[in-house]
Amino acid sequence: MTIAALIARYGLAAIFLGAGLEGETAVVTGGLIAHHGLVSPIGAGLAAITGSFTADQLFFLIGRRFRNSARVRRARERPAFGRALEALERHPIAFILGFRFIYGLRTISPIAIGTSKVPTATFVPLNAISAIVWGAAFTAIGYVFGNGFERLLGRILPHHRFVLLGGAIIVIAAVAFAVSRLLRHRRDKGYRVGTGTAPE
Repeated sequence: MTIAALIARYGLAAIFLGAGLEGETAVVTGGLIAHHGLVSPIGAGLAAITGSFTADQLFFLIGRRFRNSARVRRARERPAFGRALEALERHPIAFILGFRFIYGLRTISPIAIGTSKVPTATFVPLNAISAIVWGAAFTAIGYVFGNGFERLLGRILPHHRFVLLGGAIIVIAAVAFAVSRLLRHRRDKGYRVGTGTAPE
């Protein structure tokens, strides 16, 4: 079952889980589904925000409470873990606010932060601010661009609502994927040039 089908069937619960486990595609799709009236746009945004915040708090607690567990030890072996700690050491506040926007570091970063000396009292409000910005922004992308894609595709395929919805989802997902690949390429290039660390 596709992300779009899951969200259409299970609504806000699917957006909540998707935001925490899958990321931007689920949230953008939630905004697009809201544009079609299947869920509330405010509800979609709140589900994305709370899902992302909750997941990253759990990952942080795993790093904090179970730093010697097999799962965390395996995470430490990943190149992304070292990059996350390096970025955290250079710019702790900026990194906590921005890690969920960085392709390839989103899931590993809260675990890495949990193993660091960053206090829980510092991480929680910064994680909340970042989740609010992230969830609202990607929900808005799906909701706002849904209007444009529906008008564009409507001229080509009038009176085919489900084809329009599927086409819009595919196009938005493709754009989101292309942008994430571009950001990852630029990030990896920056690490090769600036720090000498091999990309993941």
